[in-house]
Amino acid sequence: MQQQREPSASESYFWPSVLAIGLHVLVFGMLFVSFAMTPELPPAKPIVQATLYQLKSKSQATTQTNQKLAGEAKKSAARQTEVEQMEQKKVEQEAIKAAEQKKEEAAQKAEEAKKADEAKKADEAKKADEAKKAEAKKAEEKQLADIAKKKAEEEAKKAAEEEAKKAAAEEAKKKIVEDAKKKAAEDAKKKAEADEAKKKVAEDAKKKAAADAAKKKAQDAARKSAEEKKAQALADLLSDTPQRQQALADEQGDEVAGSFDDLIRARAAEGWARPPSARQGMTVVLQIGMLPDGTVASVSVAKSSGDGPFDASAVAAVKNIGRLTEMQGMKSSDFAPYRSFKMTFTPEDLAL
Repeated sequence: MQQQREPSASESYFWPSVLAIGLHVLVFGMLFVSFAMTPELPPAKPIVQATLYQLKSKSQATTQTNQKLAGEAKKSAARQTEVEQMEQKKVEQEAIKAAEQKKEEAAQKAEEAKKADEAKKADEAKKADEAKKAEAKKAEEKQLADIAKKKAEEEAKKAAEEEAKKAAAEEAKKKIVEDAKKKAAEDAKKKAEADEAKKKVAEDAKKKAAADAAKKKAQDAARKSAEEKKAQALADLLSDTPQRQQALADEQGDEVAGSFDDLIRARAAEGWARPPSARQGMTVVLQIGMLPDGTVASVSVAKSSGDGPFDASAVAAVKNIGRLTEMQGMKSSDFAPYRSFKMTFTPEDLAL
């Protein structure tokens, strides 16, 4: 039986080394592909899984190779992590930039919307103002039209009145002319009749002149005497006029003075306020003082009626007269009795 040859140490580690290297290459390739196809995700720490096979016996070269491969893998993983962090930071920056851009765009749109709204409001305000101005203009035009219409109506009315006045004046003028003509005709007729009568009288006088010469002389003497008497009577009448006028004035003064008592009672009744206690049959005597111009200077109770409110109301009623202008111009002799006098009042007198 032929004895088999045992493999050498280098042959024993060759295939395991090749297998380990291939496995690392495969892992790196998968990492690269996964990195290229991975979507944008939140940053995460990369996890590298590796399976280390513990060989029963390893050569020093294989160990160094494995260590080298492990170091390269760590470096590659670190670089990959750095690249991913840079990419993630870039994505975050781009996201921040995009958010800021969107914010700016939103602010710009808001500003544009605000400007559009302000423009719309300004346009609406402008339209409202124009409408208001148009309405005011329309109202003003209507007011002017009403004024013009009223003015035209007034002018037409005035013209009609002027025309009526003119027609009335023409009619009056025509009537005056006609009346003048009629009067002239009547005057002419009367004058003709008078002339005719005068002519007849003259003729009659001429006829009777001779026969009435003596009689005429007597008539002239009688006429002269009658004219002298008439002139004397007229002179006497003219000389008596001042006396007659003075007598008439005295008579009127007496009548006015006699009516002042009634006038004072009537004026006092106008301003009298009847108190509740006033009764028929009450009588109060007042002492009244007056000035020459008719002013009531003083009023006091000379004899009470026994009822204070009625006495006070009578005093107040006389004081309210103030002044009787009718007494102005009275002669001193006529006014003397009214300088200070007594007058009796009853509720019936004051209630007139």
